[in-house]
Amino acid sequence: MKDTLIRGMAQSTDKMSLQMVSTVSNSSLLQPGFSLLNFDEHVFFFGQKGWPKRSCPTGVFLLDIKQNELKMKPAFFSKDSCYLPPLRYPALCRLRSDAGADEYQYIIHGGKTPNNDLSDKIYFMSLVNKTSKRMTFQCIEKDLGGDVPEARYGHTINVVHSRGKSVAVLFGGRSYTPLAQRTTEKWNSVVDCLPSVFLIDFEFGCCTSYILPELQDGLSFHVSIARDDTIYILGGHSLQNNTRSPNLYKLKIDLPLGSPAVTCTILPGGISVSSAIVTQISDSEFVLVGGYHSDSQKRLVCNTVVLEDSRIEIVESVSPEWTPDIKHCRTWFGCDMGKGSVLLGIPGANKQIIPDANYFYILRCKGAEEDKEEELIAQICSQTSSEDPGDSTPFEDSEEFCFSAEANSFDADDADTYNEDDEEDESETGYWITCCASCSIDINTWVPFYSTELNKPAMILCSSGAGHWVHAQCMDLSETMLLRLSEANVKYFCNKHVDLNKGLQTPQKVVCLRKPPMKPLRRKKTMKLPTSAKKSFLRRLFE
Repeated sequence: MKDTLIRGMAQSTDKMSLQMVSTVSNSSLLQPGFSLLNFDEHVFFFGQKGWPKRSCPTGVFLLDIKQNELKMKPAFFSKDSCYLPPLRYPALCRLRSDAGADEYQYIIHGGKTPNNDLSDKIYFMSLVNKTSKRMTFQCIEKDLGGDVPEARYGHTINVVHSRGKSVAVLFGGRSYTPLAQRTTEKWNSVVDCLPSVFLIDFEFGCCTSYILPELQDGLSFHVSIARDDTIYILGGHSLQNNTRSPNLYKLKIDLPLGSPAVTCTILPGGISVSSAIVTQISDSEFVLVGGYHSDSQKRLVCNTVVLEDSRIEIVESVSPEWTPDIKHCRTWFGCDMGKGSVLLGIPGANKQIIPDANYFYILRCKGAEEDKEEELIAQICSQTSSEDPGDSTPFEDSEEFCFSAEANSFDADDADTYNEDDEEDESETGYWITCCASCSIDINTWVPFYSTELNKPAMILCSSGAGHWVHAQCMDLSETMLLRLSEANVKYFCNKHVDLNKGLQTPQKVVCLRKPPMKPLRRKKTMKLPTSAKKSFLRRLFE
């Protein structure tokens, strides 16, 4: 039976194909850590580089791939939606009201913002309206109580079903070093999250954490696959040990009327890998693609994973013919497009006009005939997974951070693609600016200077003219003065405009008080001369 199962798995993936995609425009927005979501046979891109700009206030795009050309069209949200920041490396999964329901929504938790802040919020994203020209989404933020997970990224979230009930299971990831443990040299360092398993009941909005003895490390960028009441956790990277776990964990969730029961079993046959991408090709069959054996070694082997009843089988499958660019590049990233297709990206290095642009490929894990039959079938999106390449370049918040009528002003035909020119030059925006002639703030060498800084330099607004931002460190502000200016509504003028500050200050009029003399003045006595003597004196003076 086992041999038959393995032969069937090998046959199902023996026709993998790899095809390069031409990026017509805005490929620089697709950076490691992005996510793909599938709604009604359409794939949407989420997690762009930088904050959304005016041409797409929502930061979500329809990923349109036709005739091997990639285009991105702005998406639309309802007016009652909350703001959804462009998060990279979040945890995503689908949530259905029941197993046979056609309607579903996506759960989005955690991730990094463009300013490298970590999110602890959880969002529900659903399709609320569809016309021939546009699809309208709704995004709602969910409040949780109990053991709320800390802000993190590189983790996973899955939904399990047991005894007619459903809960979400969250595990792994990375977070910033706790505030009390930070030092100036390691202010922005990240650490593994505790190996806690969180059960989230969305119906009641409560969360409970569990510590299991089998889970010793808070793994990040691992693979998780859920089926019924069981989750399988594969691979993952531990910062503390700098290792990729070879273990295969089986989490079983039982939801009786009382308290939930969570058990963990270590199974043989695991794979030491991180940042692998998993795509589903049938109800019980998955394909594992990509990832890393180590920090400097990619994993070019693919595996087929089959879940049947309460057991799992993992075997090596026939890998595609990787191109020389893929083989020789140091890093790669991507996400599941659904139904056995994966979008892969590799750095463009110096071959592209745009320095941070990437090359993209579509890997199809099914045969050509199966792909043709399912070309128009709904695609299933899985957990984003990509190795963290380091901090992305921060962008400053803009006034477009809202869902307003501006987003609805797009026409699906007129706004064919996203206008990349609307993206501001990151070297001239946000915190990474040159604020004065002697500015020493550099994105590559900056370290926290004030205790209030986390991962970006402190700034203060100069009140000259329309105002402009300057770095507190460049202006030699003490921390006490920085706090006072930040808390109080007072005007501040930088070194360049300090003379203007003096001109604006109107001196108060001072009333001079006349003080009486301490003693009366005494007049000196003079000797009086007779009149004849005066005339004789004047005559001699003028002669």
